Amino acid sequence: MTSHPRRALLAAGTALALSATLAGPGLAAPAGPAPDPAAPDRPTYTNAVSDAFSDTYADPAVIQGKDGWWYAYATADPLYAGQEPGIGHISRTRDWSSWEYVGTIFDDTNRPSWAEETAGLWAPDIRYVDGQYVLYFTVTDTTLNPGEDSAIGVATSADPAGPWVPADEPIVAPRALDDGRFLWTFDPAGFTSTDGRQWLYYGSYFGGLQVTEVSADGLTPVGEPTQVAIGDRYEGAYVVEHDGWYYLMGSSANCCAGPATGYSVFAGRSKDPRGPFLDADGLDLNASVTGGTTVLTQNGNSWVGAGHHAVLTDASGQDFIVYHAIDKDEPWLTDPFGINRRPMLIDRLDWIDGWPRTNAGAGPSEGPQPLPVTDSLLTGDPAAPATAFTGMRAGQDPQGGDTGVLEGTATSRASAPGAAARVRLDVRAEDTVTLTLGAHPKRVRVTYDGEAGELRTAVVMGAKKVVDESVTPLPTGQGWRTLTVEAGARSATAQVSAADLNDPMAVADASFPGFSLAAAPVQLAGDGARVDNVGVQTPAVPVTEAVPDPEPGDVLFRDTFDEGVDPSWEWVRPQADIRTEDGDLVWPVRSVDLVGGGNTGALLLRDMPEGDWVAETELTLDLGERSVRNYQQAGLIVHADDDDFARLGTVAIWETRTVEFGRELAAVAGGDETIFAGAIIGAPAATMGMRVAHTTNDEGEHVYRAGISRDGESWVWGAAWTFPADTTPRLGLYAGGGDTPATEARFHDVTVSELAP
Repeated sequence: MTSHPRRALLAAGTALALSATLAGPGLAAPAGPAPDPAAPDRPTYTNAVSDAFSDTYADPAVIQGKDGWWYAYATADPLYAGQEPGIGHISRTRDWSSWEYVGTIFDDTNRPSWAEETAGLWAPDIRYVDGQYVLYFTVTDTTLNPGEDSAIGVATSADPAGPWVPADEPIVAPRALDDGRFLWTFDPAGFTSTDGRQWLYYGSYFGGLQVTEVSADGLTPVGEPTQVAIGDRYEGAYVVEHDGWYYLMGSSANCCAGPATGYSVFAGRSKDPRGPFLDADGLDLNASVTGGTTVLTQNGNSWVGAGHHAVLTDASGQDFIVYHAIDKDEPWLTDPFGINRRPMLIDRLDWIDGWPRTNAGAGPSEGPQPLPVTDSLLTGDPAAPATAFTGMRAGQDPQGGDTGVLEGTATSRASAPGAAARVRLDVRAEDTVTLTLGAHPKRVRVTYDGEAGELRTAVVMGAKKVVDESVTPLPTGQGWRTLTVEAGARSATAQVSAADLNDPMAVADASFPGFSLAAAPVQLAGDGARVDNVGVQTPAVPVTEAVPDPEPGDVLFRDTFDEGVDPSWEWVRPQADIRTEDGDLVWPVRSVDLVGGGNTGALLLRDMPEGDWVAETELTLDLGERSVRNYQQAGLIVHADDDDFARLGTVAIWETRTVEFGRELAAVAGGDETIFAGAIIGAPAATMGMRVAHTTNDEGEHVYRAGISRDGESWVWGAAWTFPADTTPRLGLYAGGGDTPATEARFHDVTVSELAP
């Protein structure tokens, strides 16, 4: 999300005592993605993929158009340093390697009439709904009320490149409070549930995330909105369906703090698009102790602030996450504290134990990676399907361009692979098409029946015997729809969606235990039915194991505070009422801080060993729930000096309770102005464990990754921060952020161990 004056106020207010991003796990495992077993010889890309046509390309949204191109949309920043901001941007590619810049989304001729001249038009979300492209976007200030009264707009076009025609009024109007302020109505994301209903998610830190049902054409709200995520924690919502679950993913922390940005993506899931959305530990994204399972966070390489994403699926069925991030060594588009340089990145999105993880948990990639699969194993051009099939007539469509027309049965000139295959094609909503995979006597037959309103998947033996069959209704509509069929591992799944964006409107499964399919040509049958973008691929081999998390090895040092504080520690700005008691270090929480010029908080620091290690403390700090006690906190700190530190703390931020890994450093290397922000790690507990793991990266920089445990047994690891190679940070303890209500942090022990191999 683009910077916003109120966001700046939130960040500044949080920074007074901690920042709204204080706990972030750093990486102690190698900072890089897990290998893709299916892609040893594929062409590669290197992030950032937008470098060929822009300096910055933030808040990306993507779709494969019915013309076969992939389109990427971005927020209204300047495309290059020194330019005026465009009013949103559009670019396109066929292979995710070579790109064309298409132009701006809006200009003076089509700018929404109800948007103030100075308003930002941010965070586009692209969908194909009921025969046309629907673009949702944020308007930061409208003509409808005095003051900044953000709203969600909607525009339509027959073409993904535009021109876009905005509606005459917001689809989600400004939401006023009694005191004259307006909730942040930002970051829209459309979604289709498996019953064919349309939904719109939106919101940000001031007000939380909401969802409302919208009409079948995606243009009008229906009913009352439901809150799905608490304020102060999430924005940039994006929802996908996977294995019968709806996953709400949201970005968290400050989007735009230059080299201190710790923006990250987290998820919860539900069986209902209105939630409740719970994370892997069963914690609600809408609770005061806020849930969220890490999807994407920085790992100690060059990329920080990875977030505000979209999800796509390539021709092989592999999911990818598209997002923006910041190169910590080149964070500003122009001047420090100005526009952040946030190019567009793409990485593999794996599903591990039922949860989405970027590069199996390794986070943003920095070196060459296999490109998404965009070609077909069939001969000919997928975007001109008559070139790949015999018995198919060439046709034309205003949206699809070259199409195929079925007049009976058409057969592909090349075979689909045996054992497993994935087929993707576009069909007209009102037509009927039957797709057959395999050869007599063992076949999978899928029928998209637009006339009857059904999707049917069947396994057929011999001439007619149906071994298994599934039938599901199709919602009414018009335009093109995308049919995907994946057969293999003795099962077949057919899905119908608007544009294959992980939001199917119908799913039909069938199984065939006891046999597998043979390699054979693909057959498509219909009576005047139209098809387009027909491609066949070998299904991707899923990555199902996460990259390893840091583990402590042999203990190097342990302080239980049974006999006071070990002399290896050094006090900085000692606080007179800190004491040892019953084997704990008891630290009354005061209204002190470490950020900016407010270096008033006490620190207890010690030198750390050479090499790789894991430091751990068990801490009790009960911050309650739902009450406002800004910004009480305590935890571990990595401290080079008072203007160069990272701190991992359990913290109260308005009504939320979270753990943050905050970072203060010079806004520009060698400069004397500092900046403070950070990354979220996860949810705290009244008594919890905290770990910081130290390694070095390929540049020789110190990498500190944070982990937390709510039960002392299972650990969640997250974001990493780096320090220059020539620094010698110390490890320590801290507490502060506010003295109301009176409370104490109790550190039960500190242990430093070697990092296990």
